[in-house]
Amino acid sequence: MKEMSAASNNMLSGQQPQKHYGITSSISLAFPREIDRLYTQKLIEAMKPFGVFEDEDELNHRLAVLGKLNSFVKEWIAEISETKNLPPSSVVNVGGKIFTFGSYRLGVHTKGADIDALCVAPRHVERSDFFSSFFEKLKQHDEIRDLRAVEDAFVPVIKFKFDGIEIDLLFARLALPSIPDNLDLRGDSLLRNLDIRCIRSLNGCRVTDEILYLVPDKENFRLTLRAIKLWAKRRGIYSNMLGFLGGVSWAMLVARTCQLYPNAVAATLVHKFFLVFSKWEWPNPVLLKQPEDSNLNLPVWDPRVNPSDRYHLMPIITPAYPQQNSTYNVSTSTRTIMSEEFKYGLTVTDEILQGKADWSKLFEPPNFFQKYKHYIVLTASASTEENHLEWVGLVESKIRVLVGNLERNEYITLAHVNPQSFPWSKESRSENEFVSMWFIGINFKKLENADCVNIDLTYDIQSFTDTVYRQASNINMLKDGMTIEATHVKKKQLHQYLPAEMVHRGKKKSLGDLNRSSNSGGSKRCSLDGSQLDSSRDTDTGTPFSSPTPVGKACKSASTPGDSITPPKLPAPLYVECSPVSEPSPSGKELGMSIPVIGATTITAKSTAPPVGSTIPTVVGRNVIPHMSSPNASPSDLPNGLNGAAPKRPHSPSLEEPPKKLKDTEQMFSDDSAFKEPYPPSSNGQDQGDGPAVEGLAMTKPMPIPTIDTSRTQRLPSKELPDASSPIPTSNLRVIKNSIRLTLNR
Repeated sequence: MKEMSAASNNMLSGQQPQKHYGITSSISLAFPREIDRLYTQKLIEAMKPFGVFEDEDELNHRLAVLGKLNSFVKEWIAEISETKNLPPSSVVNVGGKIFTFGSYRLGVHTKGADIDALCVAPRHVERSDFFSSFFEKLKQHDEIRDLRAVEDAFVPVIKFKFDGIEIDLLFARLALPSIPDNLDLRGDSLLRNLDIRCIRSLNGCRVTDEILYLVPDKENFRLTLRAIKLWAKRRGIYSNMLGFLGGVSWAMLVARTCQLYPNAVAATLVHKFFLVFSKWEWPNPVLLKQPEDSNLNLPVWDPRVNPSDRYHLMPIITPAYPQQNSTYNVSTSTRTIMSEEFKYGLTVTDEILQGKADWSKLFEPPNFFQKYKHYIVLTASASTEENHLEWVGLVESKIRVLVGNLERNEYITLAHVNPQSFPWSKESRSENEFVSMWFIGINFKKLENADCVNIDLTYDIQSFTDTVYRQASNINMLKDGMTIEATHVKKKQLHQYLPAEMVHRGKKKSLGDLNRSSNSGGSKRCSLDGSQLDSSRDTDTGTPFSSPTPVGKACKSASTPGDSITPPKLPAPLYVECSPVSEPSPSGKELGMSIPVIGATTITAKSTAPPVGSTIPTVVGRNVIPHMSSPNASPSDLPNGLNGAAPKRPHSPSLEEPPKKLKDTEQMFSDDSAFKEPYPPSSNGQDQGDGPAVEGLAMTKPMPIPTIDTSRTQRLPSKELPDASSPIPTSNLRVIKNSIRLTLNR
């Protein structure tokens, strides 16, 4: 009867029969009530103060700029065609077009946001033409400013400002004689015979178009996505680079929610978003459509075939061929933090829809600086502003490596980096020094069987800074004055780095907030004294900087004897007496494995007292250094098997141990388990209440992720780390190796 009633309602309202979206049927087909529309209007009003909506004039200005750019591209392609001796009749019809993608194409861009665009050219126009003659043509345009080309990037791009609007312009050359104005990029056949750079450039447009095609109602999707993106930014979990989610990943999560509730309005969809993903059984993948094989032999995400895909902790798969995981940067810590934020969002939206709170509560930022007792302060310094911008970009892109190293430490249960960065105070730095700071909140394990334990973070941080310096040297970026330092501080010492009002903001919290805060937090860019080039080990500042008490031996420099770097006298490490740590560890129910570096070399390192049978890799460049009780241990015996706990390293392994080859077992997925969602959808598609649906979400078993052999060799994407075998940069720069050690008392 309910189905007939819904069908008759559709007919009376002039609507077509409900289209099926996604790889499962809907959870609910319920139409919005008047109260839902009222809550949606309130949501819009709550978002307006944050500048998420552009006015009509700004929208028209963007359209005008894109129209000029499109004409500009057509003019350039016609000129190039003439120089390549095409007949006049062909030159007239050769075409060319500008496509947009990203937040602008999705219709969720904010005030002042840039535009991601793609220049599509016919087959006789080369990429070299784009970066030479087109670049020169742009130079001569009066309305274009800040023009720069990044030709050797993973996705080559020209960046510029056109009449005040920032544009990132990619290039793709199709195997077509001309480019018509009505060209649709969604067809897979367009990818045939293209080089990999063109395929990467086309991917953004194809994914964006596919997302819009796969959602039931574009306007409801857009408003919901605006709300979720604002929430993610305010809560400090919007950053693909640092291991959280980027714009396209958030868009796909919202699109999946829209598929499950195709008739709901934005207020309902925001609530259902938190409901669905607070119960999601990661690492089951989020899919907007069943993956298709176009027989073009392009690499796609498929854990049944690619062992490295089995390590992905939070897979969200792009819907356009070749399908890729957009969240390969997610780590154990960042997934834990986001999972807690999903739960908190559900609690808040429950209150809002019950009339107990306003939408503004959803967008309240957490106070990262009251959440943790211990922090790592990471600083990046340079002597000029130009060098600083370059250096900060590289350091920030590698912070997730540091987080991975820290969370593999036996005594660390969570490492939370805050995406926001901070400048070092002018009073604390010299005039010609430019410094940025990040803060990483640390949760230490509760001590149970010991009165105190010494923790050494030196190796974890040293391997990170060595990686950064190595990368900078490989791309010829490293210049005099570029430094990185890392310092351990307690919460009570944060005032030495940040204004007091920021540190103490929101200090008083409810019991619920305190419980939740144990698994969330963030870190910020922070700059320390940049006078030394440190491989990222600073003295532990559990005691104030002004009165350090040396009690130990300085850590050994990791530079090779052949290096011309001459380390100065090393500062002594500090043992810091820390009060007992009360923060609870992340939920044992979290599933998945830590992300290895593809193409890693596995070696064995001895430790003084490792737990029996533990797997403890530490990422150094591309090396994974584990300790295992048996090379032939089955996946079920390993702590990083199906239990999902991150592998832990008991302490900093000795750098002098000889490497050993290690064997791991490899398991393959069953036929279709990789592409199944973690819950059975409602079979009749009608709204049966959220109780049964949620139960289905929670009870279904997650997809297994077997242990794999990380010693295999695969082609490494350029965005990954350089080979650890490449030497630490040899120059006249001074590298200081500092120690970070602390003592936890029970």
